Amino acid sequence: MTAGVLTRHPVLEAAGQMRRVLGEVADVESLFMATADKEAALRELTRVEAQVAELRLRVLASADDVAAVHGVRDAGAWIAHATHTDPQTARADWKLAKALEHRPVVAAGMREGRVSAAQARVITTGLDELPTELGPETVAGAELTLVGYCTEFGPKDLRRLARRILEVVAPDVADAEEGKRLEDEERRAREKATLSLRDLGDGRTRLSGVLPTTVANRLRTYLDAYTSPRQPTPDDGSGDRRGSSSGTGEFLPRHRANAHAFEALLDLIDPDRLPEHGGDATTVIVTLSHEQLLTDLATAITLTGGGADPISASEARRLACQAAIIPQVLGGRSEVLDQGRAQRLFTKAQRKALKARDRRCRAEGCTIPAAWTEAHHLQPWSHGGPTDLTNGVCLCSHHHHRAHDPTYTMQVLPNGDYRFTKRS
Repeated sequence: MTAGVLTRHPVLEAAGQMRRVLGEVADVESLFMATADKEAALRELTRVEAQVAELRLRVLASADDVAAVHGVRDAGAWIAHATHTDPQTARADWKLAKALEHRPVVAAGMREGRVSAAQARVITTGLDELPTELGPETVAGAELTLVGYCTEFGPKDLRRLARRILEVVAPDVADAEEGKRLEDEERRAREKATLSLRDLGDGRTRLSGVLPTTVANRLRTYLDAYTSPRQPTPDDGSGDRRGSSSGTGEFLPRHRANAHAFEALLDLIDPDRLPEHGGDATTVIVTLSHEQLLTDLATAITLTGGGADPISASEARRLACQAAIIPQVLGGRSEVLDQGRAQRLFTKAQRKALKARDRRCRAEGCTIPAAWTEAHHLQPWSHGGPTDLTNGVCLCSHHHHRAHDPTYTMQVLPNGDYRFTKRS
């Protein structure tokens, strides 16, 4: 170095050289690279990316003076403004940079190109979540072990390994700590659980929320129970087949099949097990005139604790086959002609007998097991049909809707199945 000659800092010089080298290949077309060269280049560039990320984070961790000069909260806030980076991403990078100051093995792995920024983030987070009473040797062992995993596992698998790292480095305390972690996690999940319903005003309601994983898994199991008999589509297996009158099946995407299964699940909830309000079990009263009751294209009103909502008469008749629905039929002056009672509904014993007899949904070509079907009145109760086994049949939710859909006809076949045909 010549005396009196100002030279740039090595980090600035390295950054300048990287930009110059990258500029030399800026116009190089990678399309004509050999396959082996592309593979090698992608692997090497990924390692270079990790090395550059570590260098940037190393500088960022020491840039508190930059934040002070500009009067901002921290270096993450400054770099977000100066480089037009997303503030949330910049703050996360700043936190990782500070964490790497105390995780030398992780930082060294990045400098060598063996640990990506995403992997480093997972490891530092996992190490921070270890019990505070663990000794430094145990934590150092966990860091070394997790960095070693980076050559085989991506961030998602690393996250799971980090949660179980105590079983490797401190098996004597792993079970107790895992129990504490699960209790804390479940408590936070319950505290943060949300569920909201927003009426969209077009006959649909948006259901959204965040549930504890244990609750979500239970719901997923129930929905799978309703959808599992349906055959996967021949294309990619991402949908479900629901039986149809044609026997060819109607393919549904998984999210739509889940929605229909959720509806079927609600239909079969036993009202006797619902909470009581003012001494009465929770019920839904469907109010409609006698003329509406007998008319396919009409409307009814459901009266619940939340108010009055219009539904079609066919939907009212379908719901009346299930529990928790009481039909209230009004005369010409709105006087109550008939207040339906629970005896209108198929009893638990009757439903069991129907399922034992029918074994499955009795729609032609449908294979849904009887355990997941609903009891349907063959002669509607609105036309005087009795609630007994001779007037009942097992139909899955899909075909129960068809049975109450005025655009379809329902024809009994010699073997006792029912064929649904679209009206012309």
